[in-house]
Amino acid sequence: MLADLLDNPIIFASLIAACGGLLAYALIYPLLSGEARSQKRVDNFAVAPRRSMRSTSITMGMRKKKISETLKDIEQKQRSSTQLTLDDRLRHAGLDWTKTKLILISLAAGLSLAGLIFIFKKNPVAALVGFMIAGVILPFFILNYLRKKRTKKFVSEFPNALDIIIRGVKSGLPLGDCLKIISVEAEEPVSSEFKHIVDIQQMGVGMGEACCEMYKRIPVVEANFFGIVIQIQQKAGGNLGEILSGLSKVIRERRKMKGKILAMSMEAVASAGIIASLPFIVGIMVFLAAPNYIEKLWTTDAGYNGLLAAAVMMTIGTLVMKKMINFDI
Repeated sequence: MLADLLDNPIIFASLIAACGGLLAYALIYPLLSGEARSQKRVDNFAVAPRRSMRSTSITMGMRKKKISETLKDIEQKQRSSTQLTLDDRLRHAGLDWTKTKLILISLAAGLSLAGLIFIFKKNPVAALVGFMIAGVILPFFILNYLRKKRTKKFVSEFPNALDIIIRGVKSGLPLGDCLKIISVEAEEPVSSEFKHIVDIQQMGVGMGEACCEMYKRIPVVEANFFGIVIQIQQKAGGNLGEILSGLSKVIRERRKMKGKILAMSMEAVASAGIIASLPFIVGIMVFLAAPNYIEKLWTTDAGYNGLLAAAVMMTIGTLVMKKMINFDI
């Protein structure tokens, strides 16, 4: 029966036409209905995140590379300037003296005290000790004291300066204008240091290098962090407000930690003060009770030598105890 139907040309042509129509429908309908276009869009959406992730990873890799190169450059510069000269110490103390002026003043003080001791006591050893104390030890002790005092004031005021930069950057001000505001409104020594940054930047130095110069004038970790952050942000980009907010928080936490350590070490500080003051208190009490007994310490050569040895041992002991309670954070 199937053969009879196929022998009929009309039925055979109809079957061929039906098969051709179904094949054309299967091939052309997706193009006409938009299914191919929709599938293409779906495929594009599936590939787009991968492309964006790949481009993001490439960008992050380039940024990390820039940051690592910047950190290496900063580390090499700091290693080359680790040894402090006398001019550096004077600059850290906030003095505008030259090293020649300091040396002349130290020599004058040492020779004056040595001359007075030799005139009244006729003892060259005591005169030499006086020269060493007034001409060498005392000037550097005062210089170190001024340096620490200035550094302490800078660390205390520096977070407030960072807050000014953070608020200015978030409100749309350029970083240079924020530094100018700090150089005018902040307290010393922060204002003078930021004024120095503004001055050398106006002379053509880049912002990152100008901020890194602060560490050479104030050798503290906080100034080093600030210079590194600004230099990295200038080269690799990033949200400066958020970065400085984190830095300000870290600096305040460091100050809190230092306060806690100071409170915990006050017992050792009090012990060191009591032990260092006991010889003087006992000497005064013995002098009041029996002056003829103790006056041999400053009327005889043996007494001078004993006082000198006691002073050296007390100085060494005090410095050792100070080193034991001094913690670096």
